[in-house]
Amino acid sequence: MSQPHPNTDKKTLWKVISASSAGTLIEWYDFFVYGALATIIAGHFFPKDNPTAALLLTLATFATGFVVRPFGAIVFGHIGDLVGRKYTFLLTLLLMGGATFAIGLLPDYEKIGIAAPIALVLLRLVQGLALGGEYGGAATYVAEHTPKNHRGFYTSFIQITATGGLLLAIVVILLVRETVGVDKFNEWGWRLPFLLSILLVGLSYYIRIKMEESPLFAKAKAAGKLAKNPIKESFLNPENRRLVLIALFGATAGQGVVWYTGQFYAMYFLQTVQKVPYETALGLIAVALLLGTPAFVLFGSLSDKIGRKPVILGGMLLAALLYLPVFAGLQHFSNPLNPVMIVALLLVLVMLVAMTYGPIAAYLVEIFPTHIRYTSMSLPYHVGNGIFGGLTPLIATSLVAKFGNPYAGLAYPITIALITTAVGAKYLKESRHADME
Repeated sequence: MSQPHPNTDKKTLWKVISASSAGTLIEWYDFFVYGALATIIAGHFFPKDNPTAALLLTLATFATGFVVRPFGAIVFGHIGDLVGRKYTFLLTLLLMGGATFAIGLLPDYEKIGIAAPIALVLLRLVQGLALGGEYGGAATYVAEHTPKNHRGFYTSFIQITATGGLLLAIVVILLVRETVGVDKFNEWGWRLPFLLSILLVGLSYYIRIKMEESPLFAKAKAAGKLAKNPIKESFLNPENRRLVLIALFGATAGQGVVWYTGQFYAMYFLQTVQKVPYETALGLIAVALLLGTPAFVLFGSLSDKIGRKPVILGGMLLAALLYLPVFAGLQHFSNPLNPVMIVALLLVLVMLVAMTYGPIAAYLVEIFPTHIRYTSMSLPYHVGNGIFGGLTPLIATSLVAKFGNPYAGLAYPITIALITTAVGAKYLKESRHADME
């Protein structure tokens, strides 16, 4: 195995990966615990007389956090390229943790009326802004410590954190639900997973504050090669703007819909379309996530050997081809419920997620130069995942409600995945041999 970056010994590299991954895991937990509780939150922050409308409004509020993520990517990416990776994602961690804790304290619709959903939307906006800055910082920070020949392998541990955050959210929810009982959980216990996050944030901040700045950023700073205006250089420079657009429409848009279809929409499909009980649906998803998590490292490592492009695009193409039969299987084995087959089908979806998502961080950090890397890679990632991907549950659930066909929702992710595969096949350049300096 090749050695880490010349300025990073092996022990330090794993400390960097552990500290970065732990903080990013907690941020994803904070962001996703809302989504995992959407069907319960709907009855607390929106009028109860129309459950379907309440759920769609809850999903729309969930989506606001995704829509604002690109703005967070620009703001915090700019700060990260000017000030440094470390202090930027310390700030995003505190913003995310504070907003999540506040959601746990927020009075519901019956107590403060329309102010409740308004406040909820504002807090989701803060979460989205924070996450927009977090991921790019963590991925860039890790990549700037890693050896070139194994960059896909090492950055895949950051990629695990998104699925890991969802898994942690589900596990915490199920444990709290079991501890306080279903009735109390639905009444007030759902707040506890939000409130508990403050402890995780405090621990992560303590770990991160001891970290050093990345060697590539420190080297660029010492040489006076930092960008004077990262936003301008990232998006007004024609060549760099072209790379941003190719990364978005040839990689992250399709990757985003695959991620959210394979995990969140599958969860809502079981709950709302197939009427699988809430706790059962979450448990089945959790088992599939647990079994499928190692695949992120597997596909990240595979991309070091055969390239980022064939792994990412192969995952998107397979997803487009397999969604209809897999979701047909979920419908078939939901009534009567066959847990083994449901988990097997969910595992297929997670494997598709791992193919597209495992290598994406390595690809994004490799195509942009150090002085604007944080800003440049964050925007296509968060537009692809925040807009194209994050809106998947809302769009897909709305399509099912409109047409009454349980598979109507799949039209959106299949279309986006196919378009992205076609664009990527034509324009995506292989990046695994890139010299990040």
